[in-house]
Amino acid sequence: PILATMMSTPSSRRPRPTRKMNIASAGSCILLLARIGLASAFVSSSGVPRSLRVPSPSWRASSSSALQLSSGEQQPVEAPPTTPAAPASNMVKNDGVNPSTDWELDCYSRPVLVDGKKLWEVLVTDSSGSFRVCETLASNKVNSKELRRVVEEAIEEADVKPNIVRFFRGAMFNMINIALSEVDVVAKPSRCTFSLAGWLEERNRDVYPKMEGYRPTMAGGGPRASFLDVRTPVKLPDSLRGEKYAFVSLPLAEFLEGGGVNDENIGVGKLCPVDPTLPADAFVQGVVILTTRASGLSSWLAGTELSGFKCDLRKRTLVMETDIDNQYLMAKLNDVQRQEGMAFEEGKDALGGFHFVSVQVDEDEDPAGFWLLKEMPDGL
Repeated sequence: PILATMMSTPSSRRPRPTRKMNIASAGSCILLLARIGLASAFVSSSGVPRSLRVPSPSWRASSSSALQLSSGEQQPVEAPPTTPAAPASNMVKNDGVNPSTDWELDCYSRPVLVDGKKLWEVLVTDSSGSFRVCETLASNKVNSKELRRVVEEAIEEADVKPNIVRFFRGAMFNMINIALSEVDVVAKPSRCTFSLAGWLEERNRDVYPKMEGYRPTMAGGGPRASFLDVRTPVKLPDSLRGEKYAFVSLPLAEFLEGGGVNDENIGVGKLCPVDPTLPADAFVQGVVILTTRASGLSSWLAGTELSGFKCDLRKRTLVMETDIDNQYLMAKLNDVQRQEGMAFEEGKDALGGFHFVSVQVDEDEDPAGFWLLKEMPDGL
């Protein structure tokens, strides 16, 4: 496969693009993602980025009960002895966000010691972040039965029942798989747990360090460090390989509300949630795969848990990541392409791991599949 050279990005600030999408590569190679509707990423007129309205999430407890105190004399009220008090809810809902049938789950120890023992937590959310459940487990109750109880209670309380539950923690595969085997859901080992990963980052940054017993040396249970990664990527079948590849980029604004990329024009692909605090005029790095078998490759990718692309600069390869730890070799990189791969990785790091892949027949066709992805951060 041949990788086209990436056009260097001008240093001037860019305006909000119009609704026509051009993906640029080296020299005269301009890859047009047809009617997906994005403006050229390399044309600037006013240099003024668009202003964004980011609604603040309104979190609320799902329980409707609240303690109210009134002024003046209070009369004691005795509850009927035969009516047990309802347990406090662990579910917190995000008003204004549509719930999803795709849920995300984690069960693992945290970098906190309680009475000399590790703090264990179960975290449950959905792909849209419409709710969150956080429940601690005693160290002697970390088992599939307790995990199943937490999941079933969340399902009972949820507005929308799940069809799929994804989990990324390979070390907990057996226990999670057993727990979900008796729940009416499809369990999927996957690194496409974008909502959950963002929540874990938030807790690692804002919650655990403030807890008594916090031990920073205990942090870090996420993806393995690259220098310890001894996996060998599997070569894709010839029927799924692309004829050409190109490193490209698009403005982040196109993935925000009002932008040109949405669920209606990405074929069989998917879009992960975008952090609204990132600068709208930043550029998201990506890979375009041109192949006459675009439909077949896109359908195959849609059937996997596609989590990202990375350039292994040491091995000089372009690798596709799927599921929990599967890898596929997409292309080998020469010296020039290795430099492009380095820029691709630097661009991912600058935006917290965001990148995309587009599969299409040629420059003039709609994408058969377009995925916006976010690399799983280390230390989760």
